[in-house]
Amino acid sequence: MDDTEFLGKRVVVTGGTRGIGAAIATRFARAGATVFTTARSEPVAPLDGIHFVVADLSTAEGASIAATRATEVLGGVDVLVNGVGGSTSGPGGALVLDDDDWLAAINANLLSAVRMDRMLLPRMIDRGSGVIVHVSSIQRHLPMNWSLPYAAAKAALSNYSKGLANQVAPRGIRVNAVAPGLTETPAVLARIRRTAAADAIAEEEARWRVADSLGGIPLGRLGTADDIAEMVVFLSSERAGWITGGEFVVDGGTLPIA
Repeated sequence: MDDTEFLGKRVVVTGGTRGIGAAIATRFARAGATVFTTARSEPVAPLDGIHFVVADLSTAEGASIAATRATEVLGGVDVLVNGVGGSTSGPGGALVLDDDDWLAAINANLLSAVRMDRMLLPRMIDRGSGVIVHVSSIQRHLPMNWSLPYAAAKAALSNYSKGLANQVAPRGIRVNAVAPGLTETPAVLARIRRTAAADAIAEEEARWRVADSLGGIPLGRLGTADDIAEMVVFLSSERAGWITGGEFVVDGGTLPIA
């Protein structure tokens, strides 16, 4: 790893205190970037060398707080990684979900990114350079019964990401999406443990039952947060200088067609 690749670069990673977001923020910091991150609550452990603000990006107010504070601290943003997201809907499928369930998923997984982009893009456009990465999900291709609003919101995010890329490419801004597969984050581990408890099976068996529900993982293991972070950092680097408008699947081979 080149620990100077992002020296002098200012990076915002939303949702950067747990799971994939934390791995992305840490990876940028190790590569020399000045990193600013957000979460809805204070992190359990101090963030070493990473700037932080409490903000709920599923709300317009929270996104405004985050964007304003990031600009104040960094003076501008070179890379924006929209990593906020997740599923809070329970079992039962689409017919047990109400408008609040759908709106919560759309606000967290789509509009959080739209709002941050809208507030931070103008300065990138003024400079004629910048990178945005949206963290999507393979569930946009493989929606699960237990997280249908999340899957639909991520599908919308991927579509929005492509459209935005086309709009801002002539202004020197690159926009891409990364679609993780089943990754061992705290949220996924919690689902595995719930499956184990509900089905009265061992945790390891539950791990593969959850993986099989997505079609299996040909590489034979769940992803790690670092697997996803490496792709995000690559797409944000000058090494990817002619890549925009893409969605890059990192899933160990789960999707039959990427």
